[in-house]
Amino acid sequence: MIEHDGAITPQNTLFVILSFEGPDVYSTAGGLGTRVSELSEALATQGYTTHLIFIGDPTKPGVEMRFDGRLILERWSQWISRYHPNGVYDGEERKLYDYNDSVPFHIYNEIVRPAVATGKTVVIMGEDWQTAEAMCRTSDLLHWFGLRQKVLMMWNLNSLMSLHRINWGRLSFVTTICTVSKYMKHRMWAYGVNPLVIPNGIPRRHLDPIDTNSTTKLREVARLGDPRRMFLFKIGRFDPDKRWIMAIEAVARLKYSGHPVTLFVRGGIEPHGADVLRHAYNMGLH
Repeated sequence: MIEHDGAITPQNTLFVILSFEGPDVYSTAGGLGTRVSELSEALATQGYTTHLIFIGDPTKPGVEMRFDGRLILERWSQWISRYHPNGVYDGEERKLYDYNDSVPFHIYNEIVRPAVATGKTVVIMGEDWQTAEAMCRTSDLLHWFGLRQKVLMMWNLNSLMSLHRINWGRLSFVTTICTVSKYMKHRMWAYGVNPLVIPNGIPRRHLDPIDTNSTTKLREVARLGDPRRMFLFKIGRFDPDKRWIMAIEAVARLKYSGHPVTLFVRGGIEPHGADVLRHAYNMGLH
């Protein structure tokens, strides 16, 4: 049990988020990178000391402070990432082994032990299948040293990838299992777990009024002076599973059917990006 005399506050609680993805371009492959970046920043903005431990860009500092030191970015496995320059999931198995082997003791020795010594509770949140084993090992280690009761552990599922690799019995015993939607909750029933649904939120800034001058300029750029021109966009990592080639061919078909079209794209640093751009060029797109 976690006991407090009052509400959870920045004075008595700190957060640790475990994730493969993070805020670096190297580390952002999909929605998970955005989720943990925004979540960690939101916690830091509210005054909570927050550690985000992720597979970071090997060329950046191993530890970086933001928000006046309240947000601590810890770029893990950089020594491995230097041999795998094509993003967070390049060399994934090597990074996973290192993450599982070294993160739990780091959390115990460098975060939980000092926090408990000052009377604070630590909330540890793991994201997706890559962190499941690290969460279990962290719980075991904290239990061994008599600190498990001072820590709240939650594990969240964002996607359905590699669920067969998770020891669900062990994970559900040591953490509170969460997910992001009712759909995911129902899919997880097949694994004998009944997660708590906590939907993703959005940053408050997304509710600010829109700058109409910027949107007007964007339309002008996209339509190139032709009000009939279609404005399409595609966002995602450059991975064949994201159907980039299919999207390029669809745009080419629109063009050659007489429909003016502009496609804005936002990919990643994955090698498949070169295949996508080459195919677009060969299809007559500019």
